[in-house]
Amino acid sequence: MQRYPFIFSDQFKFRFWRHFLFWLTWWTFQILIYGFTPILTTVSPWDAFLYSAIAGTFFLVPHMFMAYTLMYFVIPKLIVTGKYFYSVIAVAVVCLLAALQSALIANYIVDGIREKFFLHWSHELRARLQTNSIWLSLLAGLRGGLTIGGMAAAIKLMKYWYVKEQRNLQLQKENTESQLQLLKAQVHPHFLFNTLNNIYSHTQGNSPIASKLVMGLGDMLRYMLYECNQPFVPLHKELQMIRDYVTLEKIRYGNRLDVQLNFPSDTNNLVIAPLLLLPFVENCFKHGASHMLDQPWISLQITIENSVMKMKLVNGKAEDYQPIKTSNGIGISNVRKRLELIYPEKFQLDVQEEDEVYIVNLKLNLEKVRVPKETKQLILSSVDA
Repeated sequence: MQRYPFIFSDQFKFRFWRHFLFWLTWWTFQILIYGFTPILTTVSPWDAFLYSAIAGTFFLVPHMFMAYTLMYFVIPKLIVTGKYFYSVIAVAVVCLLAALQSALIANYIVDGIREKFFLHWSHELRARLQTNSIWLSLLAGLRGGLTIGGMAAAIKLMKYWYVKEQRNLQLQKENTESQLQLLKAQVHPHFLFNTLNNIYSHTQGNSPIASKLVMGLGDMLRYMLYECNQPFVPLHKELQMIRDYVTLEKIRYGNRLDVQLNFPSDTNNLVIAPLLLLPFVENCFKHGASHMLDQPWISLQITIENSVMKMKLVNGKAEDYQPIKTSNGIGISNVRKRLELIYPEKFQLDVQEEDEVYIVNLKLNLEKVRVPKETKQLILSSVDA
């Protein structure tokens, strides 16, 4: 998409010239079509051009109304979201409104301009051009509106599907690279877990804290190696991963660290892209708690409303701390990129850096995984037992 910024870029300069050339082309097309019709062969070419240019300019109003309503309301809000019944009704209403606008312009504006400024035309020609029926005007307006509306809708849909396909290809590339990196990290995973289990068994009696650290680290590695290779994971497992990570950090900091975690008790069977939230928590320790000498603190609150997850993460920071940017670290920019790829137009991310705190607000529309009735009954029966 970067190769064709004039077509696909959302920058204002590209969008302006793109739309300007589209409507200039359509206006010129109308002049050529209606300015050289057989009915105007009896007048001078200049008169035919001027009359068609004036009429075409006024008719741009209903044409723009129809085109932009289809492009920015009907297609993204109804067709793309699968609301086809409402799409048919909306298209019919928009067509009728555009035809009505064209009929009113033809009867009350174009006819008046012709009678006022083209009196030197013959009475017979002016009578033939006179709009005598509102129904004929509606049909004529409907014909022009359908033409330009169909062109605009076709361009919008082709652009939408092309952008979606490119985004899917880019996402597949990102997933492939992530899987390759994950495979590199999966060198003898059974050996790794067996070694951790041996360390855990040897430290259980001598050092309870060390055994707890080993156990927590093993759970985190198991989650990352065996479950994060899927495109989506249950939200409750992602939240448990964050709990385990925070628990390990709290052991390292001891009583100096104040952490407040507020997670929902029920995640409504929601799923999320794996390891999407963890970088935010990592940054709290990397750029916040690790540089605060006096009482570092972190507050993480996650709420769920229907299928919308809201996260508010606040942590303290040292006043004079300046983070060192590295090219190979996991940063907010990488998370934002993943959000744009996986959740296009389904998230709101706001990161603020104040003098003494970092504030992260994330709003994310998640999908639900359907649980079969048999599984639900099994879960309920086990709870009752």
